Amino acid sequence: MGLTLRVIGCEASRFTGPVLGRITSSKVADPLERRDHVFRLDRLTEETDLTGYAGAVTPDVPEPWLLETWGARGVPVVHSLPSLGHLQDGDVVALSPGGQVRTLYRVASPHNVLFTTERCNSFCLMCSQPPRPVDDSGRIRELLRLIDLIDPAPRELGITGGEPTLLKNDFLLLVEHCKRRLPATALHVLSNGRLFYYGSLARKLAAIEHPDLMIGVPLYSDLDTEHDHIVQCAGAFDDTLIGLHNLGRFGIAVEIRVVLHRWSCQRLAALAEFIYRNLPFAAQVVFMGLETTGFAVPNLAELWADPADYQRDLSAAVWFLAGRGMNVFIYNHQLCVVSRDLRPFCRKSISDWKNDYLPVCAECRARDACGGFFSSSLQRRTSLHIAPIE
Repeated sequence: MGLTLRVIGCEASRFTGPVLGRITSSKVADPLERRDHVFRLDRLTEETDLTGYAGAVTPDVPEPWLLETWGARGVPVVHSLPSLGHLQDGDVVALSPGGQVRTLYRVASPHNVLFTTERCNSFCLMCSQPPRPVDDSGRIRELLRLIDLIDPAPRELGITGGEPTLLKNDFLLLVEHCKRRLPATALHVLSNGRLFYYGSLARKLAAIEHPDLMIGVPLYSDLDTEHDHIVQCAGAFDDTLIGLHNLGRFGIAVEIRVVLHRWSCQRLAALAEFIYRNLPFAAQVVFMGLETTGFAVPNLAELWADPADYQRDLSAAVWFLAGRGMNVFIYNHQLCVVSRDLRPFCRKSISDWKNDYLPVCAECRARDACGGFFSSSLQRRTSLHIAPIE
């Protein structure tokens, strides 16, 4: 997830693939535990002992013979880093021979995710992570190793893609491994739900008996033609609905996600009634602001709707569901644009590494409670009605 720092100067001898480790800035006494750690140090000197560590990172430019020494011993050293300020003890990183330090897990963040694949069987008009037909089947090994390295256990982990269920049995293996290694960590899986059309997948997932698992599935309209247009795939509406019912049938908690844009806002009240009548088992329903990145950029003229313009429709949908006992939330919206009656439903949901505010927000008394903006949105389009709340 998150931060990838590309640098020059990675010792690559006997270093042919990514190496994962948990950051430590202090010496690990147990030699067996060192293999799980990447040593963060200011300088690499003749007295430095890297024996047994998975690797090391430093802003220093070490003597060539030192790099050769530790390279020959199989300890990769990424050096000449401009800064180590973004790395904390407990973060999990991957070192690559090309001089990259990828931060896979940040111990201080509540928004960590396991990124499963770049492939997807839908092509949503506003997809923030455009799919690519790449062979990333080997990613599962990295993910399983990452889960082993996470310590202490976080409150929640996300599983996302692409479409995670395209991993099929490896997806099930991932959930099972999370249950085994991080039993107290809630899992929130983002999926288009279409492969749960096959009841066997839902049944196998339920059989894992993860204690806190939720599948977030998008539904954009009560009309099949409109939903299929938004996801750019004929038959997706039927696949998704059958998938949702299979998840419900096997007792797996589901979240209905509605990304709000010009196409999905046209029938919000009808969609809310459809959800209540056809998916009453949903654990929660979330109405989400548009992230203007990925496919949303070339499609922005077709998709953009100022949030201020759809508040009446949003209010009708939210209160219809809330009045019937369903859990409803609003994500990715600014409080100053949301109707007063809807503000109690708003949650801060944008991942911390891509969350930002406008300069005018500094004057707002509600800033700490406000969801703010996607950083990408500040570069492209925001509501015309942003103003400090006094």
